[in-house]
This record gives sequence, structure tokens and C-alpha cells, in this order.
Amino acid sequence: MIKRAIVTGANSGLGYATAKKFCENGIKTYIIGRTKERTEQACTEMGSNAVPILFDLNNLRDIPALIEEISKEGPIDILVNNAGINMKKEFTEVTDEEFLSILHTNVCSVFAMTREVVKVMKKNGGGSIVNISSMAAQYGLPKVIAYTASKGAIETFTRGAAVELAEFGIRVNAVAPGFIKTKMVATAFESDPQRRDKVLARTPMGTLGEPSDIADAIYYYASSESKFVTGTILCVDGGNSIGF
Repeated sequence: MIKRAIVTGANSGLGYATAKKFCENGIKTYIIGRTKERTEQACTEMGSNAVPILFDLNNLRDIPALIEEISKEGPIDILVNNAGINMKKEFTEVTDEEFLSILHTNVCSVFAMTREVVKVMKKNGGGSIVNISSMAAQYGLPKVIAYTASKGAIETFTRGAAVELAEFGIRVNAVAPGFIKTKMVATAFESDPQRRDKVLARTPMGTLGEPSDIADAIYYYASSESKFVTGTILCVDGGNSIGF
């Protein structure tokens, strides 16, 4: 029987690499994105296993209907909560509204998506949920206080959900990417070469990761190869989180 997966924020970056990996391995994958052209183009590139879903995850009230509609086509075996936003700003300049906006997208939407998918997974005897953390949850990073708070919440959410949902055959894990070769990271490093040098200096492997490295880790969690693994955080970072 064909497996079905939902990957949020999958029309670019790490979400794209993950969805592509799923599609190549015969998993029907629902690509959730906010931009019509980019989402449809991504699905065209991924092939017939990719299904575009245009949706803004900030619309929490509409998430139950979204999941209900997707589940009409069959069980949901995998959920990858990849979508997230960041903001670089001095601590004292971050407004209440900006802080809440980051948490709303990075934490509240993850909770709402997970809650609704869990309802489906419980009916179908289990599934795998993979959340995306960050190096920001492993150590302090300056000027990203809201993002840091959100990813710390994701890691504790992952552990709490894993414990509560294990009895239903639902596994919950998280991947914490290090510094990966994406357009966003490239742009950041071009404008701040000192930061780039600092990142590479504390990464024992001395290089940036590839999006496929993250996709491979997520695929492991989504597959039966990790059937006895839940509540874990896997750092895929070339040793950055333990580097000196």
C-alpha cells in the first residue's frame, strides 16, 4: 500500500529536499505552501507523487478542515512540520507583535497540524511525525531571540508528544539542522562573512551541510528503520553543536 505524507513549507529549501526524497521513494506527498506558482512548480519537478496544497498555516482555524480533506484520500502516515520563519533583530528592538508572530507560525501551527494529523493516525494505527528544530535550540544565538524560543519549544513539544502518543503507535522525533547550503544561508553569509567564518571554525567537519543530508535524516525517522525510536532530537550539523 502506498504511503502518504504531508510536508509543510515544502516548495523550497529543506522542505523541498525532503518532499523530493519522499516522492522518489514512492510516497504520495502533499506539498503545503503559500505561493501558488512556486508550490505548483515544485510539484511539477517532483513528479506524479507530489500534490500541491495552497495553504497559509497561520490560519489555525482552517487546519482541521485541511487535514480532514487530505485524509479523505487515505491514511496519513507521515507528517513533517518543516514550515517556519525567522527574524534577525536586536533583543530590545523586538516588539511583542513580532515575538508572537514567530511563535504563532513556528509553534502554534505545528501544534495545530500535529493535533489534527494525530486524530487521523490514531484511527489508522499509528504514524511518524518529524519536527524541525535548529542549532538555536542547542546553544545561544544572538539577534534571533524569538526564533530561539520557538525552536526550544519545538524540542520539548517533541518529547512531550512522543510520550503521550506512543501508546497509539505514533512516533514523534525532531531533526536539528546545522548550517546547510540553502539560499537563505548563502545570503546571510554574503552579508556577514565574519559569521560564516565563525560557523565553519566551530564545525569539526569544516563545511556546510547539503539539503539532502537533512532529507535523509527525516526519511530515516519516517521509515520503519526507526520503528523503535521516538522522542529524540537528531543534530545533523557536522558536529557544530559540540564543536569548539
